[in-house]
Amino acid sequence: YNNNSLSWDRSYKELESFVKEFGHAKVPQRFPSNPSLGMWVFNQRKRYKKYLKGASLSSMTADRIQLLNKVGFEWDCHN
Repeated sequence: YNNNSLSWDRSYKELESFVKEFGHAKVPQRFPSNPSLGMWVFNQRKRYKKYLKGASLSSMTADRIQLLNKVGFEWDCHN
């Protein structure tokens, strides 16, 4: 379990809190009260696109996709 995984898990927990508070997972890329969460969500979408193209260097995994789907993550969201 590396540092990258711990950081991902922490951001995922922040996303869960966002969903509880706002009722959706559409975190704006520029989210003033938690800018790093907005950037994290943006990066998940980028990594997902790479994953779909078969990029072996993408840090996106099937497990992470499943977790993000569980909270209603918007994979294609233009904000």
